[in-house]
Amino acid sequence: MTTTTPARLLRRLRSDTAPHDKHLTGGASRTNAVTGQTSSRGRAATLLRGRQDDPTWARPALFALLAFAAFVYLWDLTNSGYANEFYAAAVKSATQDAKAWLFGSLDASNAITVDKPPASLWVMGLSARIFGFSSFSLLLPQALMGVGTVALTHGAVRRWSGHAAGLFAGLLVTLTPVAALMFRFDNPDAMLVLLMTAAAYAVVRAVETTRGRVALRWMIGAGLLIGFAFLTKMLQGLLVLPGLGLAYLVAARFSLKQRLAHLVVGLVGVVVGAGWLVALVSLWPASARPYIGGSANNSLWELALGYNGLGRILGGAGNGGGGGGGGGFGGTAGLLRMFNSQFAGEISWLLPAALLLLVAGFVARGRAPRTDRVRASLILWGGWLVVTVLCLSFMQGTVHSYYAVALAPAIAACVAVGGREAWARRDSSVWRLVIAAAVVVTAAWSFQVLSTNAASWMPWLKWVSLVLAVIGALTFVVAGARPARVRRFATIGLVIGVLSGLGGTTAYTLATITQGHTGSMPASGPAVAGGASGGPMGGDPSAGQAGTRSSGQQGTQQNAQQGGTTGGSSSSSAQAPTGTPPSGQPPTGTPPSGSPGGSAPNGAAPGASGTNGQSSSGSTNSPGSGSASSGGATSGSATSGSMQAAPGGQGSATSNTALSAKLDATTSTWSAAVIGDQSAAGYILASDTAVMSIGGWSGSDNNVTLAQFQEYVKNGDITYFIAGGGMGGGQGGNGSAAQITAWVKAHYTATTVGGVTMYNLTKATS
Repeated sequence: MTTTTPARLLRRLRSDTAPHDKHLTGGASRTNAVTGQTSSRGRAATLLRGRQDDPTWARPALFALLAFAAFVYLWDLTNSGYANEFYAAAVKSATQDAKAWLFGSLDASNAITVDKPPASLWVMGLSARIFGFSSFSLLLPQALMGVGTVALTHGAVRRWSGHAAGLFAGLLVTLTPVAALMFRFDNPDAMLVLLMTAAAYAVVRAVETTRGRVALRWMIGAGLLIGFAFLTKMLQGLLVLPGLGLAYLVAARFSLKQRLAHLVVGLVGVVVGAGWLVALVSLWPASARPYIGGSANNSLWELALGYNGLGRILGGAGNGGGGGGGGGFGGTAGLLRMFNSQFAGEISWLLPAALLLLVAGFVARGRAPRTDRVRASLILWGGWLVVTVLCLSFMQGTVHSYYAVALAPAIAACVAVGGREAWARRDSSVWRLVIAAAVVVTAAWSFQVLSTNAASWMPWLKWVSLVLAVIGALTFVVAGARPARVRRFATIGLVIGVLSGLGGTTAYTLATITQGHTGSMPASGPAVAGGASGGPMGGDPSAGQAGTRSSGQQGTQQNAQQGGTTGGSSSSSAQAPTGTPPSGQPPTGTPPSGSPGGSAPNGAAPGASGTNGQSSSGSTNSPGSGSASSGGATSGSATSGSMQAAPGGQGSATSNTALSAKLDATTSTWSAAVIGDQSAAGYILASDTAVMSIGGWSGSDNNVTLAQFQEYVKNGDITYFIAGGGMGGGQGGNGSAAQITAWVKAHYTATTVGGVTMYNLTKATS
């Protein structure tokens, strides 16, 4: 007769009372059924070898996935140079001044911040401080954030749907073209997606636990992560809240009162994570910090609600001149925007399958209990997907196609979780048809995207992918209904179908990483003859028409905000749209008589194509004495003397060595002042000095009044004024940028250095 010892009884009680949390503790313990001994692995061993009850292939497969993601995001990382020079200049400034790093200033002397909150600049600035400022140190954190996003997507899906589904979800994120683009670029979107995915993982952990304090800690962590997502890209970081909150409210293992209390505490975490910087900016004396770029009243909170908030959603002047209809970039607002020529090649490859399998997953779990984890997963990822798609689709303000990178984890998870549920029911012909439909619709839509966006690029790919996907799907459906000895062909057919269906997005992703991307409007995909690489060619983007990429046909994009056009021609002028200066006190000082309007000296405002392989049109007084800097710096078919992003971190503003030498020789607080952030960014990268931006991104920010500028000049704080550049209200209208330009032209003599018009503010003529 076996004697039950107290120790054995305790072990049995532990095993019986919390069986569903056995794999959630982070440790890997197992009780031997024969000896009754309990063995455990340390966290390091678990990290390297997995839990003892994991399949032997699971951990090696995860490492292979992460290695592949690292390859995609790190391969030839510096081929984009400084990528978006606007943010690169702010990172360089962050290495020169702590206050510039804290507030996200464009220049090291803190005249104005970039038009986004500074969280992503903190990370890139820290990397640049550690490794020295270069293209590699600038972009390395972005690539690592991509690997982290893949790992977190895998982890969140694996916990409730198994290892295979987790690996598949991580792979799909890696094979998303816009993810390959933005995790190799210095825009804030990389950090935004990482933080949102980490918050989703935290909610997964909170839902699955039965311990209230543990759940509360995870919910606080999720809230803080979303708060920091707000500090990365403001309101876009909050789009995941409905899905995350609903998943916890529905499926957490606590009473309704406890669940609501936990959600409230999570929201407090959001407020704390985001609000501390808003409070800091509000309490810091405005005279002792930089002007908040993009805001109407030097307020970070107003920036969130206006320029980066309602202005983006509703359009209008608060959107930085973007106007309605997507600001001329994203096509006509509407339910099908994610499938138009601007967004299709970035994100839509798996979107039809994701929506189909999301619905199928809910049907499969229809009678599950409230706390069913798989249904909670579908609520979480599906809520993220649907809310973000609707927001991006119906935004009336400026919306760029790369914003869709925020959908990558949600699409991948919906495909993996819904597909896993359908696969578990594959003995039914109905569910085999569901899986086959997802495969075929993916291949068919890939055929359409490749035909529309890259017709002349690898034309055989779309046919091979479509034919093999259809054959594989039919084999899966038919063989799955046959005797057991034939059913193995069903699995083979499904593998062929899935791999073929992923052919388009895989090829587009690999094409994206083989070339550089610069400017404010990067786009993924291959370089196509007669068109910008990755950019939607042909048609009217404001009308959402599908474009063509056939050889010799140049498309255009309406740069309503940037004030330029994109196209193959570099001879046409880019006319800056009229901007409405923010409300507030008018600038003091008496401007010279005469209208300050008119065209910019020695060239129109810079364009901002940003797509690789195509120049911005129009010329400008930029450091390279050619095409635009910052938002418009491009490489490819630029005119002679244009600035090209050089690999290895040389940037696009290095050709005008004479002007750079003049700036470096100054000892004033700002070596020069220039209209517009884009032009200022180029000069910051071209020299080792601080360059003042007047007017911010659109040229209409009243960050420096005429009276303040005159005081700076009187005190010797600015040595040069460089003409040209600017958008919006920068060269026309009655904004302070226009008044300053007119005052300088009336009181100082113009000289030309390397094709750039500049004024020496230490030598007044009157």
